[in-house]
Amino acid sequence: MKFIIIFITIISLLTSCGIYRPTDARKVSPDASKRVKKNLEEGRGFRISNLGKGNTSFQFASSNPIWRATLEVLDFAPLINANYSGGIIITDWVSNEENNGNDSYKITVRFLSNEIRSDAIKIILHEKKCRNITECKISEIKSDMVKNELTKKILRTASLYEKQDLEKLKEDLGEYKGNIEDNWFFYKKLTT
Repeated sequence: MKFIIIFITIISLLTSCGIYRPTDARKVSPDASKRVKKNLEEGRGFRISNLGKGNTSFQFASSNPIWRATLEVLDFAPLINANYSGGIIITDWVSNEENNGNDSYKITVRFLSNEIRSDAIKIILHEKKCRNITECKISEIKSDMVKNELTKKILRTASLYEKQDLEKLKEDLGEYKGNIEDNWFFYKKLTT
């Protein structure tokens, strides 16, 4: 009984304070997409990706362009660890066919930022040289040439993904009167 009295009191207070204002159905369009578009134009709301469009596939790591680009660039190697929340990708040992499996290497990518910048990722290369099955020596490759080439390729691919994402956002919002590029930051924060 107390719950019902408290509930009725709260509802009456909300309606008397003007917080809850009923709308006239004759003035509001029954089409939800038109209402959303009008609210966005008037600055009275925000959109969270494709939520509410019947699409139930939520995007987390797949919406981060630098993550997707790294996975695409490293698709030649099997992965041991790909942890988006930990910000790390580690490949398995990969060997060239030329050296009969005596020498192999491993690539580790650490994500330091979600932004597409040269200092957003750190690439670590390890080399394993084996005389036989039981005698192997593992060392870090200090050469920056391979690291720089991988970084360039990842950043180039990530910038293409980001451009595609921006085009998709423009397409999803339709005739949005605001500046899409200014809202890109908020879109990325909401979808990642």
